[in-house]
Amino acid sequence: MSERVVPEPRRRRRRPTKQGVVLSQELIVDTALRLIGQHGADALTVRRLGATLGADPSAVYRYFHSTDDLLLAIADELIGRAQYAWEPTGDWRADLRAIGLRIHASYQAHPQAALLAAHRTTGRLHEIAAVEAILGVLRGAGFPDLEAVRIYHAFVDQSLGFAALDAAALTLPAAAQTADLQVWPASYARLDATTHPHIAATAHLLTSDMRRSGYPYALDLLLDAAEARLTALHGGDGLRGVQSTAWTSSPPT
Repeated sequence: MSERVVPEPRRRRRRPTKQGVVLSQELIVDTALRLIGQHGADALTVRRLGATLGADPSAVYRYFHSTDDLLLAIADELIGRAQYAWEPTGDWRADLRAIGLRIHASYQAHPQAALLAAHRTTGRLHEIAAVEAILGVLRGAGFPDLEAVRIYHAFVDQSLGFAALDAAALTLPAAAQTADLQVWPASYARLDATTHPHIAATAHLLTSDMRRSGYPYALDLLLDAAEARLTALHGGDGLRGVQSTAWTSSPPT
């Protein structure tokens, strides 16, 4: 796609497509997400989008400058879906945990898109709202600004890093997923205790735990560390609740 986006006043298509729908940014993003989910990253082409929408591929230029512009919109949509109807509880730790789990779940619901989008910075509506909400929770809890920014950075990178890692596993063919999981009981659980005493002692736990994402526990570890730092800064007074604004974005579909 080239840099040929149509000015805002002329974007809206006045006639329905061949399938009887009126194009919009939302419809194009939803369709792109569906195509990526069904056919992988290679499906994100203007030609395929146009065919699925029942429109001339050039119509996409009315809404997006390029394929990368569309990809950033997809990334922002996943962030928005993660935070739909989220409301602060007044407990900064519970609020951050809820946000982190929502982000991770949103990307797991669209693993093919997560591989394309989890590492991108959009600077768009939903991402801006997310940054504001997370920093609001941290500053409201009593973290100094530099500490709030550093915890925000670690928190978001951890959430998106696990989202991308777990998404990569989900996009493997079913046979490969099964084979990877079988490595733990078939290989690690059979190692000799004389040569690998620590693996042998914990093999039954490894076999069980490695079947699920390590993100929730990693998130708790990060929050434990943040809470310890807050306590060191303010003592017991530092564990006060957060005053933050509810964040409502696009409903998930």
